[in-house]
Amino acid sequence: MMYDWIVIGAGIAGATLGYELIKAGFSVLLIDKNNYVESGTNSINKINYTATELSYGGLAFWSGTNQLTNQLCQESRIYYQNISSLFKEQFHLEIEYRELDLLLTIPSQTNPELIAKNYTHFLTPPQLLNIPQACELEPLLNPYSISGALTVKHGHIHPQKATIALIKAFIQAGGELQIDQVTKIAPHQVTTPTQNYITTNMAIAAGGFTRYILQQSHIPLKIYFTHAEILQTPPVDIQLHTLIMPANLQRFNLERQSTLTDTLWLEPGNEPFPAILDPGAVQFCDRTIRIGQISRTLTDINADINLTESEQRLRQHIGEILPALAKLPATCQRCLVAFSRDNLPVVGNIPGQEGIYVFSGFSNPLVYIPPLAERFSHWVKGNEDEIINQLLPQRLV
Repeated sequence: MMYDWIVIGAGIAGATLGYELIKAGFSVLLIDKNNYVESGTNSINKINYTATELSYGGLAFWSGTNQLTNQLCQESRIYYQNISSLFKEQFHLEIEYRELDLLLTIPSQTNPELIAKNYTHFLTPPQLLNIPQACELEPLLNPYSISGALTVKHGHIHPQKATIALIKAFIQAGGELQIDQVTKIAPHQVTTPTQNYITTNMAIAAGGFTRYILQQSHIPLKIYFTHAEILQTPPVDIQLHTLIMPANLQRFNLERQSTLTDTLWLEPGNEPFPAILDPGAVQFCDRTIRIGQISRTLTDINADINLTESEQRLRQHIGEILPALAKLPATCQRCLVAFSRDNLPVVGNIPGQEGIYVFSGFSNPLVYIPPLAERFSHWVKGNEDEIINQLLPQRLV
Protein backbone atom coordinates (compact mmCIF):
# COMPACT_ATOMS: atom_id res chain seq x y z
CA MET A 1 0.00 0.00 0.00
CA MET A 2 1.12 3.53 -0.78
CA TYR A 3 0.63 5.99 2.09
CA ASP A 4 0.39 9.76 1.96
CA TRP A 5 2.44 9.91 5.17
CA ILE A 6 4.47 7.60 7.35
CA VAL A 7 5.21 9.01 10.79
CA ILE A 8 8.23 7.40 12.46
CA GLY A 9 7.81 7.42 16.22
CA ALA A 10 4.59 6.97 18.19
CA GLY A 11 5.47 8.82 21.37
CA ILE A 12 3.61 12.02 22.21
CA ALA A 13 5.11 13.83 19.18
CA GLY A 14 4.42 11.14 16.59
CA ALA A 15 1.00 10.26 17.99
CA THR A 16 -0.11 13.91 17.91
CA LEU A 17 1.29 14.46 14.42
CA GLY A 18 -0.34 11.28 13.11
CA TYR A 19 -3.66 12.29 14.65
CA GLU A 20 -3.54 15.74 13.07
CA LEU A 21 -2.51 14.41 9.64
CA ILE A 22 -5.34 11.87 9.61
CA LYS A 23 -7.79 14.61 10.61
CA ALA A 24 -6.50 16.66 7.66
CA GLY A 25 -7.55 13.87 5.28
CA PHE A 26 -4.26 12.06 4.62
CA SER A 27 -3.68 8.30 4.74
CA VAL A 28 -1.18 7.77 7.56
CA LEU A 29 0.92 4.90 8.91
CA LEU A 30 2.44 5.30 12.36
CA ILE A 31 5.53 3.14 13.04
CA ASP A 32 7.24 2.59 16.40
CA LYS A 33 9.20 -0.25 17.98
CA ASN A 34 7.24 0.33 21.23
CA ASN A 35 3.59 -0.60 21.70
CA TYR A 36 2.40 2.24 23.94
CA VAL A 37 -1.21 1.09 23.92
CA GLU A 38 -0.59 -2.47 25.12
CA SER A 39 2.27 -1.65 27.51
CA GLY A 40 -0.01 0.76 29.37
CA THR A 41 1.16 3.03 32.17
CA ASN A 42 2.14 0.72 35.01
CA SER A 43 5.42 -0.76 33.78
CA ILE A 44 7.57 0.49 36.67
CA ASN A 45 10.26 -2.15 36.08
CA LYS A 46 10.45 -1.77 32.31
CA ILE A 47 14.03 -1.71 30.98
CA ASN A 48 13.94 0.65 27.99
CA TYR A 49 11.98 3.85 28.46
CA THR A 50 11.14 6.67 26.07
CA ALA A 51 11.07 10.39 26.82
CA THR A 52 7.26 10.25 26.72
CA GLU A 53 7.19 7.60 29.44
CA LEU A 54 9.64 9.44 31.73
CA SER A 55 8.28 12.94 31.18
CA TYR A 56 7.25 15.12 34.12
CA GLY A 57 4.07 15.86 32.17
CA GLY A 58 4.39 19.62 32.71
CA LEU A 59 2.70 22.17 30.48
CA ALA A 60 4.50 25.50 30.78
CA PHE A 61 1.86 27.67 29.13
CA TRP A 62 3.34 30.64 31.01
CA SER A 63 6.82 30.32 29.50
CA GLY A 64 6.56 32.11 26.16
CA THR A 65 9.23 34.76 25.62
CA ASN A 66 8.47 36.19 22.16
CA GLN A 67 5.69 36.38 19.59
CA LEU A 68 6.35 32.86 18.28
CA THR A 69 6.47 31.05 21.62
CA ASN A 70 3.68 33.17 23.15
CA GLN A 71 1.41 32.15 20.27
CA LEU A 72 2.26 28.48 20.66
CA CYS A 73 1.66 28.57 24.41
CA GLN A 74 -1.77 30.15 23.98
CA GLU A 75 -2.78 27.71 21.22
CA SER A 76 -1.53 24.77 23.28
CA ARG A 77 -3.71 25.62 26.28
CA ILE A 78 -6.81 25.65 24.07
CA TYR A 79 -5.74 22.39 22.38
CA TYR A 80 -5.39 20.48 25.66
CA GLN A 81 -8.68 21.81 26.99
CA ASN A 82 -10.40 20.60 23.83
CA ILE A 83 -8.86 17.12 23.57
CA SER A 84 -9.23 16.53 27.31
CA SER A 85 -12.99 16.97 26.97
CA LEU A 86 -13.18 15.20 23.60
CA PHE A 87 -11.31 12.07 24.66
CA LYS A 88 -13.24 11.84 27.90
CA GLU A 89 -16.64 12.15 26.20
CA GLN A 90 -16.02 10.08 23.05
CA PHE A 91 -13.49 7.48 24.16
CA HIS A 92 -13.79 7.48 27.98
CA LEU A 93 -10.07 8.20 28.13
CA GLU A 94 -8.66 10.47 30.81
CA ILE A 95 -5.40 12.32 30.14
CA GLU A 96 -5.49 13.86 33.65
CA TYR A 97 -5.33 17.44 32.41
CA ARG A 98 -5.10 19.80 35.39
CA GLU A 99 -3.29 22.82 36.84
CA LEU A 100 -0.57 22.59 39.48
CA ASP A 101 1.44 25.16 41.39
CA LEU A 102 4.94 25.16 39.95
CA LEU A 103 7.60 25.96 42.54
CA LEU A 104 10.96 27.08 41.16
CA THR A 105 13.39 26.75 44.05
CA ILE A 106 16.18 29.28 44.58
CA PRO A 107 19.24 27.88 46.41
CA SER A 108 20.34 29.28 49.75
CA GLN A 109 23.12 31.87 49.49
CA THR A 110 21.55 33.07 46.22
CA ASN A 111 19.87 36.46 45.88
CA PRO A 112 16.20 35.69 45.07
CA GLU A 113 15.54 39.16 43.63
CA LEU A 114 18.31 38.68 41.06
CA ILE A 115 16.89 35.29 40.03
CA ALA A 116 13.38 36.76 39.79
CA LYS A 117 14.65 39.37 37.32
CA ASN A 118 15.54 36.55 34.92
CA TYR A 119 11.83 35.69 34.68
CA THR A 120 10.31 39.12 34.05
CA HIS A 121 10.24 38.62 30.26
CA PHE A 122 7.99 35.54 30.34
CA LEU A 123 4.40 35.57 29.10
CA THR A 124 3.24 35.12 32.73
CA PRO A 125 6.11 36.08 35.07
CA PRO A 126 6.23 33.86 38.18
CA GLN A 127 5.65 35.42 41.58
CA LEU A 128 8.55 35.65 44.03
CA LEU A 129 7.96 33.95 47.40
CA ASN A 130 9.98 34.20 50.59
CA ILE A 131 10.98 31.05 52.49
CA PRO A 132 7.85 30.82 54.74
CA GLN A 133 5.55 31.40 51.76
CA ALA A 134 7.32 28.72 49.72
CA CYS A 135 7.10 26.21 52.59
CA GLU A 136 3.42 26.99 53.06
CA LEU A 137 2.83 26.14 49.39
CA GLU A 138 5.00 23.00 49.63
CA PRO A 139 5.22 21.66 53.23
CA LEU A 140 7.80 19.02 52.22
CA LEU A 141 10.39 21.68 51.35
CA ASN A 142 13.53 21.98 53.44
CA PRO A 143 13.53 25.69 54.38
CA TYR A 144 17.31 25.68 54.94
CA SER A 145 17.99 24.66 51.35
CA ILE A 146 16.41 27.71 49.72
CA SER A 147 16.53 31.50 49.87
CA GLY A 148 13.10 31.75 48.28
CA ALA A 149 11.14 30.43 45.33
CA LEU A 150 9.12 31.49 42.31
CA THR A 151 5.62 30.22 41.64
CA VAL A 152 3.21 30.20 38.73
CA LYS A 153 0.28 28.03 37.64
CA HIS A 154 1.53 25.14 35.51
CA GLY A 155 -0.54 22.78 33.36
CA HIS A 156 -0.07 19.05 33.76
CA ILE A 157 -1.08 15.81 32.02
CA HIS A 158 -0.23 12.14 32.26
CA PRO A 159 1.93 11.90 29.09
CA GLN A 160 1.56 8.13 28.65
CA LYS A 161 -2.24 8.28 28.98
CA ALA A 162 -2.34 11.22 26.57
CA THR A 163 -0.26 9.27 24.05
CA ILE A 164 -2.50 6.21 24.34
CA ALA A 165 -5.58 8.39 23.85
CA LEU A 166 -4.09 10.06 20.78
CA ILE A 167 -3.13 6.72 19.22
CA LYS A 168 -6.60 5.29 19.81
CA ALA A 169 -8.21 8.40 18.33
CA PHE A 170 -5.80 8.16 15.38
CA ILE A 171 -6.74 4.51 14.72
CA GLN A 172 -10.46 5.20 15.08
CA ALA A 173 -10.12 7.98 12.49
CA GLY A 174 -8.63 5.51 9.99
CA GLY A 175 -4.92 5.60 10.77
CA GLU A 176 -2.75 2.47 10.86
CA LEU A 177 -0.25 1.54 13.57
CA GLN A 178 2.66 -0.83 12.94
CA ILE A 179 4.94 -2.07 15.74
CA ASP A 180 8.30 -2.35 14.00
CA GLN A 181 11.80 -0.88 14.15
CA VAL A 182 12.89 1.47 11.39
CA THR A 183 16.39 0.60 10.15
CA LYS A 184 16.71 2.89 7.13
CA ILE A 185 14.92 5.65 5.30
CA ALA A 186 15.17 7.00 1.76
CA PRO A 187 12.91 9.27 -0.29
CA HIS A 188 9.46 7.60 -0.36
CA GLN A 189 10.65 4.44 1.41
CA VAL A 190 10.90 3.31 5.02
CA THR A 191 12.72 0.05 5.72
CA THR A 192 12.27 -2.23 8.75
CA PRO A 193 13.51 -5.81 9.38
CA THR A 194 10.18 -7.15 8.11
CA GLN A 195 9.40 -5.08 5.01
CA ASN A 196 9.70 -1.90 2.95
CA TYR A 197 6.91 0.66 3.27
CA ILE A 198 6.20 3.03 0.37
CA THR A 199 5.00 6.56 1.04
CA THR A 200 4.70 9.94 -0.60
CA ASN A 201 6.08 11.66 2.48
CA MET A 202 7.51 10.71 5.86
CA ALA A 203 7.99 12.61 9.12
CA ILE A 204 10.61 11.58 11.65
CA ALA A 205 9.13 12.22 15.08
CA ALA A 206 11.41 9.85 16.98
CA GLY A 207 12.62 12.22 19.69
CA GLY A 208 16.14 11.42 20.85
CA PHE A 209 16.47 8.71 18.18
CA THR A 210 15.90 11.19 15.34
CA ARG A 211 19.60 11.89 14.82
CA TYR A 212 20.42 8.17 14.90
CA ILE A 213 17.80 7.31 12.25
CA LEU A 214 19.11 10.08 10.01
CA GLN A 215 22.75 9.04 10.50
CA GLN A 216 21.94 5.42 9.64
CA SER A 217 20.63 6.70 6.31
CA HIS A 218 23.55 9.15 5.80
CA ILE A 219 21.34 12.22 6.10
CA PRO A 220 23.09 15.04 8.00
CA LEU A 221 21.05 17.29 10.27
CA LYS A 222 22.16 19.32 13.29
CA ILE A 223 19.80 17.81 15.82
CA TYR A 224 21.08 16.30 19.05
CA PHE A 225 20.10 14.33 22.16
CA THR A 226 20.78 14.05 25.85
CA HIS A 227 20.64 10.97 28.02
CA ALA A 228 18.17 11.88 30.78
CA GLU A 229 18.04 9.91 34.04
CA ILE A 230 15.27 10.04 36.63
CA LEU A 231 13.92 8.08 39.59
CA GLN A 232 10.45 6.55 39.38
CA THR A 233 8.57 5.53 42.50
CA PRO A 234 5.58 3.22 42.85
CA PRO A 235 2.44 4.80 44.42
CA VAL A 236 3.47 6.28 47.78
CA ASP A 237 1.66 7.71 50.80
CA ILE A 238 3.64 10.97 50.78
CA GLN A 239 1.79 13.87 49.17
CA LEU A 240 3.71 16.38 47.08
CA HIS A 241 1.61 19.53 46.70
CA THR A 242 3.54 21.22 43.87
CA LEU A 243 5.71 20.50 40.85
CA ILE A 244 9.28 21.27 41.93
CA MET A 245 12.03 22.50 39.60
CA PRO A 246 15.13 24.65 40.13
CA ALA A 247 14.84 28.31 39.15
CA ASN A 248 18.33 28.23 37.63
CA LEU A 249 17.90 25.33 35.19
CA GLN A 250 21.24 24.14 33.84
CA ARG A 251 19.86 22.02 30.99
CA PHE A 252 19.56 24.86 28.48
CA ASN A 253 23.18 25.88 28.99
CA LEU A 254 24.22 22.24 28.59
CA GLU A 255 22.39 22.05 25.28
CA ARG A 256 23.86 25.33 24.04
CA GLN A 257 27.46 24.56 25.04
CA SER A 258 27.40 20.97 23.76
CA THR A 259 26.65 22.08 20.19
CA LEU A 260 29.51 24.57 19.85
CA THR A 261 31.77 21.91 18.29
CA ASP A 262 29.51 19.96 15.97
CA THR A 263 32.23 17.55 14.84
CA LEU A 264 32.18 15.91 18.29
CA TRP A 265 28.71 14.57 17.45
CA LEU A 266 29.90 12.78 14.33
CA GLU A 267 31.44 9.89 16.29
CA PRO A 268 30.26 7.84 19.29
CA GLY A 269 32.29 7.94 22.50
CA ASN A 270 32.39 11.72 22.93
CA GLU A 271 30.93 13.90 25.69
CA PRO A 272 30.76 17.47 24.33
CA PHE A 273 29.85 18.96 27.73
CA PRO A 274 29.90 17.60 31.31
CA ALA A 275 26.73 16.16 32.82
CA ILE A 276 24.40 18.39 34.86
CA LEU A 277 21.74 17.70 37.48
CA ASP A 278 18.55 19.75 37.80
CA PRO A 279 16.81 18.48 40.97
CA GLY A 280 13.02 18.36 40.75
CA ALA A 281 9.96 16.20 41.36
CA VAL A 282 6.31 15.77 40.44
CA GLN A 283 3.57 13.48 41.70
CA PHE A 284 0.94 12.04 39.37
CA CYS A 285 -2.70 11.37 40.16
CA ASP A 286 -1.90 7.70 40.83
CA ARG A 287 0.50 8.92 43.59
CA THR A 288 3.66 7.81 41.77
CA ILE A 289 6.50 10.34 41.81
CA ARG A 290 9.17 11.12 39.22
CA ILE A 291 12.39 12.63 40.55
CA GLY A 292 15.03 14.07 38.27
CA GLN A 293 17.01 14.77 36.43
CA ILE A 294 20.56 14.15 35.28
CA SER A 295 21.29 15.13 31.66
CA ARG A 296 24.32 13.90 29.72
CA THR A 297 25.48 14.73 26.20
CA LEU A 298 27.01 11.38 25.31
CA THR A 299 27.18 10.94 21.54
CA ASP A 300 26.50 7.18 21.60
CA ILE A 301 22.81 6.35 22.01
CA ASN A 302 23.83 3.13 23.76
CA ALA A 303 26.44 4.75 26.01
CA ASP A 304 27.19 2.85 29.21
CA ILE A 305 25.83 4.73 32.24
CA ASN A 306 26.12 3.57 35.84
CA LEU A 307 22.52 3.97 36.99
CA THR A 308 23.42 2.93 40.53
CA GLU A 309 25.68 5.96 40.84
CA SER A 310 23.03 8.12 39.15
CA GLU A 311 20.45 6.98 41.69
CA GLN A 312 22.75 7.93 44.56
CA ARG A 313 23.31 11.41 43.09
CA LEU A 314 19.60 11.96 42.48
CA ARG A 315 18.70 10.86 46.01
CA GLN A 316 21.37 13.12 47.50
CA HIS A 317 20.29 16.23 45.61
CA ILE A 318 16.54 15.78 46.02
CA GLY A 319 17.14 15.00 49.68
CA GLU A 320 18.62 18.45 50.19
CA ILE A 321 15.44 20.11 48.92
CA LEU A 322 12.73 17.54 49.71
CA PRO A 323 14.15 15.25 52.44
CA ALA A 324 11.03 13.07 52.60
CA LEU A 325 11.60 11.89 49.03
CA ALA A 326 15.23 10.81 49.41
CA LYS A 327 14.56 7.31 50.74
CA LEU A 328 11.39 6.43 48.85
CA PRO A 329 11.45 3.12 46.94
CA ALA A 330 12.34 3.97 43.36
CA THR A 331 14.08 2.71 40.24
CA CYS A 332 16.51 4.76 38.19
CA GLN A 333 15.62 4.91 34.49
CA ARG A 334 17.03 6.62 31.42
CA CYS A 335 15.82 7.84 28.05
CA LEU A 336 16.96 10.03 25.16
CA VAL A 337 15.71 13.60 24.79
CA ALA A 338 16.10 15.52 21.52
CA PHE A 339 17.14 19.17 21.27
CA SER A 340 18.41 21.73 18.77
CA ARG A 341 21.16 24.31 19.15
CA ASP A 342 18.74 27.27 19.47
CA ASN A 343 16.16 25.70 21.86
CA LEU A 344 13.51 25.76 19.13
CA PRO A 345 11.89 22.70 17.52
CA VAL A 346 13.00 21.42 14.12
CA VAL A 347 9.91 21.13 11.95
CA GLY A 348 9.70 20.77 8.18
CA ASN A 349 11.30 19.22 5.10
CA ILE A 350 15.00 18.33 5.14
CA PRO A 351 16.89 20.17 2.36
CA GLY A 352 17.85 17.89 -0.52
CA GLN A 353 15.71 14.97 0.71
CA GLU A 354 12.48 14.74 -1.26
CA GLY A 355 9.48 13.92 0.91
CA ILE A 356 11.51 13.56 4.14
CA TYR A 357 10.40 15.80 7.00
CA VAL A 358 11.42 16.09 10.63
CA PHE A 359 9.26 16.86 13.67
CA SER A 360 11.60 16.79 16.64
CA GLY A 361 13.97 18.76 18.90
CA PHE A 362 11.34 20.16 21.26
CA SER A 363 12.75 22.02 24.28
CA ASN A 364 9.24 22.54 25.68
CA PRO A 365 7.72 19.42 24.11
CA LEU A 366 4.30 18.92 25.65
CA VAL A 367 3.42 22.58 25.03
CA TYR A 368 4.82 23.02 21.53
CA ILE A 369 3.92 19.65 19.98
CA PRO A 370 0.10 19.98 19.68
CA PRO A 371 -0.14 23.42 18.03
CA LEU A 372 2.80 22.64 15.74
CA ALA A 373 1.31 19.28 14.71
CA GLU A 374 -1.94 21.04 13.86
CA ARG A 375 -0.13 23.79 11.95
CA PHE A 376 2.08 21.23 10.17
CA SER A 377 -0.92 19.29 8.89
CA HIS A 378 -2.32 22.46 7.31
CA TRP A 379 1.08 23.64 6.06
CA VAL A 380 1.74 20.44 4.09
CA LYS A 381 -1.60 20.95 2.34
CA GLY A 382 -0.22 24.21 0.95
CA ASN A 383 -1.31 26.74 3.59
CA GLU A 384 1.38 29.29 4.39
CA ASP A 385 2.46 29.33 8.04
CA GLU A 386 4.85 31.96 9.40
CA ILE A 387 5.62 29.94 12.52
CA ILE A 388 6.52 26.75 10.63
CA ASN A 389 8.71 28.84 8.33
CA GLN A 390 10.78 29.93 11.34
CA LEU A 391 11.36 26.33 12.46
CA LEU A 392 12.49 24.75 9.16
CA PRO A 393 15.64 22.57 9.24
CA GLN A 394 17.53 24.80 6.81
CA ARG A 395 18.03 27.37 9.61
CA LEU A 396 20.50 24.90 11.17
CA VAL A 397 22.79 24.61 8.13
